[in-house]
Amino acid sequence: MHRDAAGLTTTIRPRAEADLPGAAAALVAVHAVDGYPVEGVDAPLEWLSPAGVLQAWVAEKGGKIVGHAMLSRPQGEGAVKMWLEQSGDTADQLAVCARLFIAPEARGQRLGEQLMRTAFDYSRAHGLRVVLDVMTKDKAAIRLYERMGMHRIGTARHAYGEGQEIDAVCYVFPTPEA
Repeated sequence: MHRDAAGLTTTIRPRAEADLPGAAAALVAVHAVDGYPVEGVDAPLEWLSPAGVLQAWVAEKGGKIVGHAMLSRPQGEGAVKMWLEQSGDTADQLAVCARLFIAPEARGQRLGEQLMRTAFDYSRAHGLRVVLDVMTKDKAAIRLYERMGMHRIGTARHAYGEGQEIDAVCYVFPTPEA
């Protein structure tokens, strides 16, 4: 828990079902500013709840959801395929980090880093290695992942919509051990 200069408390906590509308509203605001995500904004509640969710977290500030992150089981992502080819890991040893975003009004407070650290702590506690991909256009996310020690393992094409693709960078967090 953290208080800002205005006295508002920010909390990182597991996402509850009741948080989904607030997270969806934050997601739509992020998309309007950043074009992230490239898919899912038309049905944000569904996009925030894909198959295979292991755990999701929210950043809540002054009672409003201002951030989100999620770990899920692999679903054929490019980063998963790439890491499996490069390592001795199996898919059941991996968690995919996805759906990370911070509402525009809450940026600059290291909430993305706090959410990622929470996800990494969860992955360590469960013996899982974290992989993810990020669109090359999302420079702030790339800086965050590299600052946090994630290793770039290659590039892939992220397919979305009706035949659309965008370049993505794939990462792995170095180790599931504590």
